[in-house]
Amino acid sequence: MTRTSAFPVQEIREQFPALQRTYHAKPVAYLDGPGGSQVVAASMQAVFRYMENGGANLHGAFPTSRETEAIIADARQAVADLLDAAPEEVAFGANMTTLAFAIARALSRSWQPGDEIILSELDHRANVDPWLTAALDRGVLVRWLKADPETLTLATEELDTLLTEKTRLVAVGLASNAVGTINDVARIARAARRVGAVVAVDAVHAAPHMAISCKQLGADILLCSAYKFFGPHVGMAVIRQSLFESLKTYKLAPAPGYIPDKLETGTQNHEGIAGIAPAIDFIASLGTGANRRERLADAFSRLEKYENHLADVLRSELQQTAGVKLFQAGAHVPKTPTIAFRLEGIDPEEACLRMAEEHSVFIASGDFYASRLAELAGLADKGGWIRAGIAPYNTEEEIRRLAQGIAQMVRAQKEV
Repeated sequence: MTRTSAFPVQEIREQFPALQRTYHAKPVAYLDGPGGSQVVAASMQAVFRYMENGGANLHGAFPTSRETEAIIADARQAVADLLDAAPEEVAFGANMTTLAFAIARALSRSWQPGDEIILSELDHRANVDPWLTAALDRGVLVRWLKADPETLTLATEELDTLLTEKTRLVAVGLASNAVGTINDVARIARAARRVGAVVAVDAVHAAPHMAISCKQLGADILLCSAYKFFGPHVGMAVIRQSLFESLKTYKLAPAPGYIPDKLETGTQNHEGIAGIAPAIDFIASLGTGANRRERLADAFSRLEKYENHLADVLRSELQQTAGVKLFQAGAHVPKTPTIAFRLEGIDPEEACLRMAEEHSVFIASGDFYASRLAELAGLADKGGWIRAGIAPYNTEEEIRRLAQGIAQMVRAQKEV
């Protein structure tokens, strides 16, 4: 029995209609998961069922309104189980970025000139610019937790110098969406807690790949998006209850002033919210346990082993190919199954186009909004990275097809 034979990848694949697609008469290999996963059928069906049965806005005395409220409550509980939080701490929004801007605007109302915040050079800009903009508006000093472009890790040893009694916020990603590095957020949060700073965590990239506990991480604010873990385009924020209740959000005067509704401006994407719980339940179905939280923890343990095996196969294949340069942290650093690389003499976008046209393998290129890291790596004006990401519906055949396609491309380039 091989390391991956017990993982039910074929059963999983049957639950994703998009995997039936072919391109140039070949089955498509979706290795662009870090930019957005494919959607599980149960989630699609829930979205359609909500719209087919008749949607409605909230607080009505009629069945469709009550049903909408029940669907939202179910989704909150599912997200709470996924992230180890309380349902009332879960708010929904258009996407993580929109929620981050709204939270930053509200949180910064208490900031004063002379206060400080700490941002990460490794992060996606969605966990940088909302806080940076708020700091500029309030006259707050911004300090940077530096990223090492060689090790692709954060200089967490500098925290003791960066953190002061004036620090109001530390914003950091749980995992880099560009290069996969998993950060020691719990350590960062413990240090931030000593000076009373709020900790905001971007878990968008990490959420599909690992079990997450807001409590164990020490996150006061944690953001992610269902479209990264097999559901629709809906963002979600988990905010520690006492902080959430004290947050002076910007809202319409008649809108609720209680949590979590006070952050959810306007009419929400109810049909999208209907698809969240089925996406989470799909993950939970891969594990065992007495409740959904336990099943999710077990599922992620199995999922990590499978995805990391495929990632190891791909890294090994690429490392053996002359003309390929991998961008990844050292072997001792935990990583998501996200592989960033460059090809000698080949533009990243051109490489992605050729993989799609010649091999029906979908991968992406760019800086992926990790623009500061791309600048540090000297790639900001050179097309950024090529990025391949692995999901539980990917197979070893797809991984080897990518590796072989890259090898062929590099050989052809050398012959020109």
